Amino acid sequence: MIAKRIIPCLDVRDGRVVKGVNFAGLQDVNDPITLARFYNQQGADELVFYDITASAEGRELFTDILEGVASEVFIPLTVGGGINEVSDFERVLNCGADKVSVNSGALRNPRLIEEGAKRYGSQCVVLSVDIRKVGDQWRVFAKGGREDTGLDALEWIKQGDALGAGELVVNSMDTDGVKRGFDLPLLQAVSELTNLPIVASGGAGKVQDFYELFQLPKIEAGLAASIFHYGEVKIPELKQELADQQIPMRII
Repeated sequence: MIAKRIIPCLDVRDGRVVKGVNFAGLQDVNDPITLARFYNQQGADELVFYDITASAEGRELFTDILEGVASEVFIPLTVGGGINEVSDFERVLNCGADKVSVNSGALRNPRLIEEGAKRYGSQCVVLSVDIRKVGDQWRVFAKGGREDTGLDALEWIKQGDALGAGELVVNSMDTDGVKRGFDLPLLQAVSELTNLPIVASGGAGKVQDFYELFQLPKIEAGLAASIFHYGEVKIPELKQELADQQIPMRII
């Protein structure tokens, strides 16, 4: 059985890791290079690095900070923020990324997914979707959650799958930073329409939240930020407790 993955996330703004609630009220946390080193030592399975204001500010991702982070980790590194052209894939891969996360750039030009997959392989292309429930519909938001695209999230995920994305990150804006559990209804709905590996993001507050998450089909990883940044949940202890509950884990 394939081991489930535990993935810390570094949301970077102005060279610092920040964290908020429901994608708002961002507070300074730490230096990204220091945190990257810490998570590598803690036994994280992967690390995600998002330059969260690159798209909204219309600029390229800060590659100097990315290079510093990449130099500290010996686990897969996924990088996103300001990925608008295939040339942006090459730039971040050359800085040490293993996978490239597309979000706002793919919404503007869905063929970016297909072009990236053809050049670098589907395993390199991660479709990250920021989702909030509006009425009875799950909607896609762009530019770091600032802009409601009006797109139906489930339809967009099906399109991204068809275009060649190799992995899916489902970011629930409704549960982000709330620490009351992952958005299980949304994740269940997504798992019913795609065979892509799903990384769940938004809502982790305790070990039990991960256990409940991994009961869903096709959920391969749980991504979290603040509970790891502030030491509320420690990755080695989390993985051991999940392993004790018969969830397959990579234990170092």
